[in-house]
Amino acid sequence: MDQSVRSRAISNVLRLGVRPILHRIPGHPGGIRTARSTVDAASLLIRPGSRVRVLPLNDPQLETGRDERPVTGEWVVSRDAEGTSEGAVLYLHGGGYVVCSPRTHRPITSRLALDTGLPVLAPRYRLAPEHPFPAPLEDAVAAYRWLLARGVPASGIVLAGDSAGGHLATALAGEICRQGLPSPAGLVLFSPWVDLTCELSLRAQRGARDPYISAVSAQRVARLVVGPAGFDDPRLALLTCAWTDVPPVFIQVGGDEVLRPEAEALAEALTSAGADCELQVWKGQMHVFQILNRVLPEAAAAMRDTARFIRSVTAPAVPERSEAA
Repeated sequence: MDQSVRSRAISNVLRLGVRPILHRIPGHPGGIRTARSTVDAASLLIRPGSRVRVLPLNDPQLETGRDERPVTGEWVVSRDAEGTSEGAVLYLHGGGYVVCSPRTHRPITSRLALDTGLPVLAPRYRLAPEHPFPAPLEDAVAAYRWLLARGVPASGIVLAGDSAGGHLATALAGEICRQGLPSPAGLVLFSPWVDLTCELSLRAQRGARDPYISAVSAQRVARLVVGPAGFDDPRLALLTCAWTDVPPVFIQVGGDEVLRPEAEALAEALTSAGADCELQVWKGQMHVFQILNRVLPEAAAAMRDTARFIRSVTAPAVPERSEAA
């Protein structure tokens, strides 16, 4: 479909007003903390909507008797389907591994809960530069183990994430395989930040019309994310993983964004490994456009496609539902 008038208007505003600021984000802890405080303050204005409930989660896991990582975050649950589901979406928010929280991504988690009927667990994982990789991955694994330990079947769990959260969700899928845990039902990625070295996005920077993300600023942030170990941790390198026994994967990326080549490279790597992978490139769309699903027709349509994928991979664990408006 052609880009809507509303989408073009929002892209132009971001290109002129927001992108120049993001391009100059300093790659040092002080600048990151300032950006984090600003984003956290703005997130207080985000309301989940009357059709969902947001329930806080803070479980120190003392009852296990083992040295388990605490699991904190929030559940987002559709009021229409509350208490009826046997599955869950484990959603890992984006933000370059340095900003954002479950609250900032409620427009996505709320829509997922409404459209699929599944409760959405959005864990609060540790952020860089205070906690470089693999700290976020350890927290994501703890959240997945938490779901399994509380009786949610792996066949009903879908891993999902956007941007850096897409990287984290994909790394989690690989870590689940390495640790011998039951495989989830599927993997959903919105504009995933696949290559933290930013080699692919830097090459695409000149030709891309991304109104939001700058590959240069992403590279500066990535140096803080990887910490003293650098980029040598194999869990960071998603394009060179074996990807055996990976569940079905659904990837959406904006046609104009600088991370498009990374999403395409991941889809190619997964397909070459024999995985069931569907890649959607949305013409004219920006980075994580799905977060605007309340105002953009393209974003609403993309979320409906996502819900169809989630229902298909979790069936029969999750009964078929009519699509939310």
